[in-house]
Amino acid sequence: MPDTAAAPMGPDGSRSPARISRLTAEAFGTFVLVFGGAGAALLASQFPTKANTLGIGDVGVALAFGLTVVGAGYAVGHISGGHFNPAVTVGLFVAGKFPKIDVGPYVAAQILGGALASSALAVIVGGGPAGSFYRAHLSGFASNGFGRHSPGGYNLLAVSLIEVILTAVFVYVILGVTDKNAVDGFGPLTIGLTLTLIHLVAIPIDGTSVNPARSIATALYGGPAALGQVWVFILAPLAGAALAGYTHLGLFTRTMPHTPDH
Repeated sequence: MPDTAAAPMGPDGSRSPARISRLTAEAFGTFVLVFGGAGAALLASQFPTKANTLGIGDVGVALAFGLTVVGAGYAVGHISGGHFNPAVTVGLFVAGKFPKIDVGPYVAAQILGGALASSALAVIVGGGPAGSFYRAHLSGFASNGFGRHSPGGYNLLAVSLIEVILTAVFVYVILGVTDKNAVDGFGPLTIGLTLTLIHLVAIPIDGTSVNPARSIATALYGGPAALGQVWVFILAPLAGAALAGYTHLGLFTRTMPHTPDH
């Protein structure tokens, strides 16, 4: 018997995928995002040393995060909506674009997918030369941070502000490209390119979060400092997403003023 409670009617009268399929897609997409993005930061950004010009650097890491969203979005976005980020889920809910009943399960699936990805990365890093995992752990395991744990030494206020602003921008873009009047087929590409831009801006400031699941995943292996600061990268992105969701309709409505017929 089909799970009609987990498969609500879509706008065209068809049923959306069952909840288990949507949650699996969210876990998979978040896994890909963390594994690809954090994996690039851990394994390739300075390979094998800072002096080696083959290292992909911050630009490569930014592209890696963006490309993961493009790939996962096209692969499973049609199943779950392609959030892969608790902040996106919350922003869409506040905007009235996502049902309350699915917020908790989506967030749980995203956190699980991210944790599985960082755990896999921990095993892979541990299989490198002697001391590889210790060095990655000591450096924060690609975690986000402020103060002395910020790549550029930025303080808590600066980090909080950049996370709120960039997450709001990210959610505004997502709400725009997923609107029923938007051009079809370019959503994952636009969202991925926007995430790349966001990383290019914020990597020197805090390593870039805009995604609590990504920050929780890497903090699990980043040591006490990363775990002690992860609250910022949960609350600030959620605040930015909620701000965007709350203000989107008022700022970007397509309603035209009424003009009387003559």
